[in-house]
Amino acid sequence: MWVLRSALWVMAALVSFQTLPSDARKAEIRIDQFSFSPAVLTVKTGTPITWTNNDDIPHTVVDNGHTFKSKVLGTGEKFTFTADKPGSYSYSCSIHPNMTGKVIVK
Repeated sequence: MWVLRSALWVMAALVSFQTLPSDARKAEIRIDQFSFSPAVLTVKTGTPITWTNNDDIPHTVVDNGHTFKSKVLGTGEKFTFTADKPGSYSYSCSIHPNMTGKVIVK
């Protein structure tokens, strides 16, 4: 009986471990084909969020509320923002305003 309980506990621990994100302390958004992916991202307060430009042309990441603003990002360049306050941050590319996204910080 002890062996069965131990085996069940180990299995439960493994299942719980596998459902956790690989690194819950950072988040990534890809800029690709004139879009942000994922378009909506939910993170915890204090999580660094990194945008990477995978397009062949420059893009920016600019929050509509003026909380953050990247420089013009060339291919392969990154921009990181860490949200210290909960809220919803809608953003776009200032060069291509039809490119939009949202970060929700809880």
